[in-house]
Amino acid sequence: MIFYIVRHGVTEWNTLKKVQGAMDIPLAEEGILLARRTGEALRDIPFDICFTSPLKRARQTAELILEPHPEKIPVVEDRRIQEIDFGVLEGSRFKDENGRVINEQMAVFFQDPEHFQRPEHGENIADICGRTREFWLEKIQDPSLQDKTILVASHGCAVRALLRNVYPEGTPFWNGCVPPNCGINSVEVKDGHAEFLAQDRVFADVR
Repeated sequence: MIFYIVRHGVTEWNTLKKVQGAMDIPLAEEGILLARRTGEALRDIPFDICFTSPLKRARQTAELILEPHPEKIPVVEDRRIQEIDFGVLEGSRFKDENGRVINEQMAVFFQDPEHFQRPEHGENIADICGRTREFWLEKIQDPSLQDKTILVASHGCAVRALLRNVYPEGTPFWNGCVPPNCGINSVEVKDGHAEFLAQDRVFADVR
């Protein structure tokens, strides 16, 4: 099986540097364009099924990527690959106009995520790693998916949490950066062994 794991396109809140998490924010025009360009770049990939976070920005990204395919590809929502829930922090700004992190809790989230304290009504890194791992193990062990090509549409933190099942042990959580919008990580799984084919690839220049 081959997974194409994509972070959603750009939203207005991404541009405003606001904490999104479980908030259901749609794609901005820039995000729609980027998702469409990604779909054009992947139009020859023979997707069999798509699993998406139920949040609009992820589902829109999935649908736009699949748009060039003439055949109907099933799109299945799964809350286990939804973004981390930031609880009471959602809606607040975490960076100023100069790109400096101005929220102490969010600074920990980006710089030392394993020590990010669960916000009120929210989740921590262990929570999201647990539910994305459950998703991962279920899919790679599913006999009906073993010969399939699978699109997974998710979010920045959720993508990195999911990919912890592929990265070598000891890899820092962010693997150097937050995944770029519409960045694709393609992973091939054979006999339970996962290997990257591409990491954080963005098709921004596709016309």
